[in-house]
Amino acid sequence: MALAALQSMSVVYRRILSQFPQDISLAFAYGSGVFTQAGTSQGQMRSNMLDFVFAVDDPITWHTMNLIENRKHYSFLKYLGPKHISSIQNEYGAGVYYNTLVPLEDRVTDQVRCRQHGYPDRRLASLENHVHSRQTAQTCANPGAEGEREAAGRAGGESEECTDHLLPHASREFLRGGAVPQHRWTLLLRMVIGEDKSKVSNIVKDNMEHFRILYNNILQECPQVVYKPQQGKLEVDKSPEGQFTQLMALPHTLQQQITRLVDPPGKNRDVEEILLQLAHDPDCSLLVQQGISTIVKTSSITQSAKGIATAGLVKTVSYSAKKLRKMLKGWRRKAR
Repeated sequence: MALAALQSMSVVYRRILSQFPQDISLAFAYGSGVFTQAGTSQGQMRSNMLDFVFAVDDPITWHTMNLIENRKHYSFLKYLGPKHISSIQNEYGAGVYYNTLVPLEDRVTDQVRCRQHGYPDRRLASLENHVHSRQTAQTCANPGAEGEREAAGRAGGESEECTDHLLPHASREFLRGGAVPQHRWTLLLRMVIGEDKSKVSNIVKDNMEHFRILYNNILQECPQVVYKPQQGKLEVDKSPEGQFTQLMALPHTLQQQITRLVDPPGKNRDVEEILLQLAHDPDCSLLVQQGISTIVKTSSITQSAKGIATAGLVKTVSYSAKKLRKMLKGWRRKAR
């Protein structure tokens, strides 16, 4: 989508935000209602759902205010009160409160609320996968918040290290652009059933410029990657030394999970020793991907189950039916 169009849409985003309690430290919109996807016209975009993420410092206070202002947005959980709603949000699944099919400003919205601080490393990994998997987002409020800038930079850098392991030595920019969301999307339960399987390539095709902006600085600063933006190509260091450096830069939780996959029970070898051994394996990317999948799988399943309670059964059935229709439509399009 052109910059002018994004700026005009910002007015819509802010009108929507004004209908919620203002104690939001960060809000951004993402998805096919914000950015074009291959095969989708501008007219069709208006009928697509607008997806939002709200980060709040105090979930109990925020839900207390939102129950007063927007009680009808909640499922039966509204009868439990803000304290229990916040507990369900923070303690189960990916640590987010999900709601869907909320009509606002003549659009249908999809909302995720998360707490700004306090996630353990493992929960942060699954949270980051859940809410950042769409890749491209339009910031609606507080774009300069220091904590969010730091978190975004960390998430982007960790995603870069993970993705580098999934790429061949030399690859085109488009391949890498697809690998970033692909390694996130394939871990989500709904990508098994209920989502157009060509979604990742559709996202990347029409948004390569956004991906370049998002990852340009990270790629330029990564010593294991030679990035050639003019040619649309990059080269990844797949030597044992290069792979070891990348493995050591992975999130601590992922390193531990890879260690558990490689090291037989009872040996208790040093993590660095195991990663050094793994760096000599040309197929170590398979273990990295398996490690990510293992970390995210449980939270993905429990978050999907929690979504039935937070969105409500009727909305869940309606939303799932819509996703299944999209999946079938994608199959028919691919079969032609």
